[in-house]
Amino acid sequence: SRARRTTSPSLPQKQQQEEEEENRRKEGGSEGREGGGRHPGGSAQGLSPAGRAPRGRAAAACGSPAGSARSAAPPWLPGRRGGTGAGAGTDTRIGTGTGAGTGTGTGIGTGTRQPSAAGGRLAPWPRKPSGWQPARRWTGTSRCESRTHGTSSRHRDGGAPTGAAQNNQVLGIGSGSTIVHAVHRLAERVKEENLAIVCIPTSFQARQLILQNGLTLSDLDRHPELDVAIDGADEVDSNLNLIKGGGGCLTQEKIVAGYAKCFIVIADYRKKSESLGEQWKKGIPIEVIPMAYVPVTRALTKNFGGAAELRMAVSKAGPVVTDNGNFILDWKFDKVHEWSEVNTAIKMIPGVVETGLFINMAEVVYFGMEDGSVSVREKQPR
Repeated sequence: SRARRTTSPSLPQKQQQEEEEENRRKEGGSEGREGGGRHPGGSAQGLSPAGRAPRGRAAAACGSPAGSARSAAPPWLPGRRGGTGAGAGTDTRIGTGTGAGTGTGTGIGTGTRQPSAAGGRLAPWPRKPSGWQPARRWTGTSRCESRTHGTSSRHRDGGAPTGAAQNNQVLGIGSGSTIVHAVHRLAERVKEENLAIVCIPTSFQARQLILQNGLTLSDLDRHPELDVAIDGADEVDSNLNLIKGGGGCLTQEKIVAGYAKCFIVIADYRKKSESLGEQWKKGIPIEVIPMAYVPVTRALTKNFGGAAELRMAVSKAGPVVTDNGNFILDWKFDKVHEWSEVNTAIKMIPGVVETGLFINMAEVVYFGMEDGSVSVREKQPR
């Protein structure tokens, strides 16, 4: 049998291999000095995490061009990575006859930003937005998050009330002229941010407003509990008690607000007062069954004083008829009352459906001021 022969590289071949190995080590050092700059995935300090380089590849701070090191993105900017470290690195390769190898390396950088050897421009490491601050929650007795940040109560963003709406929430949409602007802004947010929001109307007007702005319409049968209700007011006192019902929608407005976890009010600055009756002179609306409006009128004046009048329609003959088919009495009181007790007593009168007194229901009120700013009045902790 023929003897098996083993071959070994000649002396010139060995020298050539050693020279090639030396060149690779030099290239590894030069690549390592630009580690973070040449590879966007490198860490900002140029330090490659140990044990994370895959087989056959070195970390970005090392000499292997195929290396990639990943640095954790900051939580306030997900998905963004960048590297700016500059430092020295070494590359060690243990190769087989086929050329396959395992690369490992370390690099320590200064964190300075330098252009790469190819003349490229490095993207700066992203910074936190200038107005960024962590969210804080209302620590009082409020059922909803505080939507105001900072100490000043003026010069808020006019879209702040609609900012309470979040994705996958059920919103109550109030009635009146002020709500029109809020719904427009809400529709813009839904489109811009691709929000999934369901809206519950408080009147026929609110229903049409929801449909006209392309929002999702629903009802209390399918969504008996709401996350946020947004509505207007005719007057707001210092304790956030409200008079509502100037538009004749008080009953459905109170139902929707009552089943919402958070009730937010937006109003004109002229609706702001210290006690009810200072600004609003048209009386407290009271919805009554049509057949009972006369005895209810007598009971109001007898028990609480003042005068109660049947609200008459402007563009039709006869009285105003609500969405529920009822009449409205406007009770003009002659003195300041304990409104919680008065509200309960009036609702006990046979024939009364609901009152326009919203007692201890609002969490926060946004007042649009004359100069275009927004003043905020929040419920105080007890």
